[in-house]
Amino acid sequence: MTTKKIRSAGNLALATVLTSGLMAGSAHAQLAGHNVILVHGFQMEDLASPPANLQAIRDAGADYWQTFWLSRSEARIDWPSDGRVEGTIAQRAYEQIREISQQGLCKDYCIIVSHSTGDLITRYLIENQARWLQSEGLPPLKILASVDYSGAGGGTELANLAMNLAYNPTWYNWGLRAAVRAFTGIEPAPDKLGVVNDLQTNAARNLALSPNGIPRLRFVAGGSSYGGITKPFISGKDDGVVPTHSACGATSAQGIDSCSGILSMSGKVISQNGPAGLYYNHYPVLMNEGASHSGVLGSETGNISVPVVNNTTLNGLQIDFASRSYNQRPWWKLWGAGDEYIEVPGSARTDMSTLVYTTFNN
Repeated sequence: MTTKKIRSAGNLALATVLTSGLMAGSAHAQLAGHNVILVHGFQMEDLASPPANLQAIRDAGADYWQTFWLSRSEARIDWPSDGRVEGTIAQRAYEQIREISQQGLCKDYCIIVSHSTGDLITRYLIENQARWLQSEGLPPLKILASVDYSGAGGGTELANLAMNLAYNPTWYNWGLRAAVRAFTGIEPAPDKLGVVNDLQTNAARNLALSPNGIPRLRFVAGGSSYGGITKPFISGKDDGVVPTHSACGATSAQGIDSCSGILSMSGKVISQNGPAGLYYNHYPVLMNEGASHSGVLGSETGNISVPVVNNTTLNGLQIDFASRSYNQRPWWKLWGAGDEYIEVPGSARTDMSTLVYTTFNN
């Protein structure tokens, strides 16, 4: 392997400090100088044991982010997974949005950090929060951008299967049933699936689609979850829960293999089955072929991140990840320059959350 060139040279120090990102991060409560609001993902425990009250929802929300982001945020929007987006989830979320507005936490702009289904919840809140707050004479939240890990805003085929199984419980084979149970934590029944209804690909892709000026920065994983049993039932590449077409922000639910038509998730420069188009203001920033669905939140190292949208400024937020390209020749190939790859140097020594946090605060 030989290094060919390095871009974003000013960030080269990042490669040597990423492993200390957790300690360094504790000195900052903000991301790029702005307060952070967290929006968690689907919590299967809520389907089996619905939370009794808002305090129970908040306790579960805090626990969700313990690995990395909890200590780096000023507020959270916690919600119950046994509810529906336009019902109980919206009601509970508004109670917390109102508190955030009253406290003035976003008067100098906030950055939202979402995970999984939190992407869909965030999209719904962005579309409605100004109207909700203004109806009570409160200032709308000023949101600079949303950092979306493994975003499920485009739904997942696992939700489609869960709903089908709920209404046709005897038709499906053991493998599919096991995949659905791994995803939901229960034997599906029509009245027990909560937000899984909204995660069906058609349902998710018809919820809160009005364009807005808030950039959605996408951080995409391609590893395994649940021992790999869910992968055969998800279209295209996936992270074991969310398909790449959703995580990238693609306008179509067709299976794809990468957020780019010319770059694989492993970083190889080669023609790919990429998205035909992306939702307005959605930007796939990093891909990581080895990271799992939950591992993007700070629990996994050893996986290389690949920059897609980079060296740009979105709504005043600088996107400038260190990047290098190099040639690598397979051991069996005795001639030629080999294949070209692109990566964030040093990214395998850290996790995606530390990488993002350290880069934006650099």
